[in-house]
Amino acid sequence: MDNPIKQAIVLAGGLGTRLRSEIGEFPKVLAPVNGQPFLHYLLRYLKKNGIETVILSVGYKYELIVEAVGEEFEGMKLIYAIEKEPLGTGGAIKLALEKTKADILYVCNGDTFFDISLKELSDIHFEKKSNCTMALKKLHNVDRYGSVEMDETGKITAFHEKKFRAEAVINGGIYCINRSLLIHYPVNTPFSLETNYLENNPKAKKIYGHCFDAYFMDIGVPEDYRQFQKDVEK
Repeated sequence: MDNPIKQAIVLAGGLGTRLRSEIGEFPKVLAPVNGQPFLHYLLRYLKKNGIETVILSVGYKYELIVEAVGEEFEGMKLIYAIEKEPLGTGGAIKLALEKTKADILYVCNGDTFFDISLKELSDIHFEKKSNCTMALKKLHNVDRYGSVEMDETGKITAFHEKKFRAEAVINGGIYCINRSLLIHYPVNTPFSLETNYLENNPKAKKIYGHCFDAYFMDIGVPEDYRQFQKDVEK
């Protein structure tokens, strides 16, 4: 069945500080992978999942991103929400929501490739009558990420700080959200979706998660960026 949600926000304002040894002073989404910017792979993934309009939340050297992809990519409309100053993930989403009237849409981190079915994520979102539904990934021997706890219904009950864990369920950086999610936050005010919203008393909110057994790579550090390039070559 066709995906009823046709719009997605991509958080593309990352400075790529930890990748500068690999890519120079470029926005992280433009990190080259086999001759193409990482953003191309992310946009093709969204198109494959039925997305028709992408709002790119941009800031640092955004002109380079506009130059790389323009206002249309393989039939998808691209709209830019431009941060005048860094707004954090929450502020970036809030700003991007000003560019759309959609009641429910997806949000993706611009430095993560997580090959899940977006429709499966939104089906869970509708079924649970959730405000925010997160795509989760189970990883082994991990210290780069915090972990997420759920109850038997899939409701998120707790977030835990980064530390080494033999096994952890992590936030995979893709969300299905209701427009009303950040209604109490003003536009153009910096805040973190993770710290200020998700992790702040999750038991009182309708936040759900689902673990996906799908390819996952966060290119934010040189080692994983190089691994993604090898995986694409394969």
